[in-house]
Amino acid sequence: MQRGGCVYIMANTYNNVLYTGVTSDIIGRIWEHKNNVYPGSFTSRYKCYKLVYYLYYPHIEEAIAAEKLIKGGNKRNKHQLIFSLNPEWRDLYEDLIKE
Repeated sequence: MQRGGCVYIMANTYNNVLYTGVTSDIIGRIWEHKNNVYPGSFTSRYKCYKLVYYLYYPHIEEAIAAEKLIKGGNKRNKHQLIFSLNPEWRDLYEDLIKE
């Protein structure tokens, strides 16, 4: 049985530090970031607690491929990607847990 996955981008308060990740449990993973479950992680060190972008894929392999493309791009491309779906750079986590 194949499992889907999400590629996501976290930002700090000033939107100048971005973290791109992939997960099969978006709600749980973002909760871990927001609650510093891994204090030595990039998101904890740079205070990337705001979910600004996520996209679901039916197969985790697709999400992993998308993550690699996003990580391989420059910051401007990441900003454009976020702006295309979230122009206000809102924290999308609250919307996600309401679904």
